[in-house]
Amino acid sequence: MKTEAKTLAKRAARADRRHAHRATEHEDGLALRLAGKASDLADQPPLIALSIATFGGGLVLRHGALARAGARMLASHLLATAAKTVLKNAIDRTRPARAVMEGYRLEKGDGADDPSLNSFPSGHTAGAVAVAEAIAAELPGAALPARLVAAGVGLVQPHRGKHYLSDVAAGAVIGWVSAWAVDTVWRAAADKIKR
Repeated sequence: MKTEAKTLAKRAARADRRHAHRATEHEDGLALRLAGKASDLADQPPLIALSIATFGGGLVLRHGALARAGARMLASHLLATAAKTVLKNAIDRTRPARAVMEGYRLEKGDGADDPSLNSFPSGHTAGAVAVAEAIAAELPGAALPARLVAAGVGLVQPHRGKHYLSDVAAGAVIGWVSAWAVDTVWRAAADKIKR
């Protein structure tokens, strides 16, 4: 049973690499370039700015749910960023675009800050999912659009040669767990305040 699981895991890893490496071999069309630029809005500074602006806008407009959404967005994003940073420092994995040129590498991280070796996990995906789930918790009407944007951010990464599908999946899990953790603490604090 263990041998079968290992064989399956190896096949999945090879397929993951093949998919991402093939994607980097094609020239990006206009749609992919635009999608890539749009997905860069899920980088840390833009998501922090969006979270703070949402919180501030909620305060100015006296819209409690909007302010709470902004606070949750910021907390979830910061937690997701911390988690992905720990993993990026612990694991060196060649980004697909570099791996196609110089060979694939996956090993224990040395803490070096070489962006071409920190493919795992996808920080853009982690942040986008964390923020989307925080929005969904306070603004259910915005849940579907926020989640679709987060999915789009993740799905475009392999096609840009930035990440493997497994990087994106790990980033999504980190984002979801981060938002869940913030939600759990948030609800516990709200229950204590009500008492």
